[in-house]
Amino acid sequence: MTLDDLTPENNAALPGGPEAEHIQQVARATLAELLEKMKVKAQVSATWSAPSEPGEPSPLILEVSGEDLGILIGPRGETVAALQYITRLIVSKEVGGGVNVMVDVEGHRRRREDQLRRMARRMAEQVVQRQRTMALEPMPPAERRIVHLELRDHPGVYTESVGEGDKRKVTIIPKKSAS
Repeated sequence: MTLDDLTPENNAALPGGPEAEHIQQVARATLAELLEKMKVKAQVSATWSAPSEPGEPSPLILEVSGEDLGILIGPRGETVAALQYITRLIVSKEVGGGVNVMVDVEGHRRRREDQLRRMARRMAEQVVQRQRTMALEPMPPAERRIVHLELRDHPGVYTESVGEGDKRKVTIIPKKSAS
């Protein structure tokens, strides 16, 4: 199995496969070492998750647990995003290919994703009621993607990202009703 084989079609091979186990060990050790250098006492566990879209590679979730880990999340999740980016770079270089590594601190990512999904649905209903385009606050690409995915099958709205750089945001636009 190669890194390219870590797709949904081959998920059965993920949990026990030697390549997957090696990637998990490298990822856990990398993040644990980064946390140690930051003088943060925490435990790191690694699990393969189902892909968010069919055909995408399975993400490796690194869950950080411990006490007083708010410092790892940072303002607007910027610290955990940076930690994830660095971890992903190191792990990908170490194993010789791209690995979709996601870092979650005490379930923060999961809670934020749930919050974004609820907000997206609520805003979509307002857009439908008012028949007016609404723009959300600027957010990082991963968060914009959650909103786009949540509303992609909504019968009354569609979404677009507008703006540049860290000012980029999702707009929710009403679909024109056929009269």
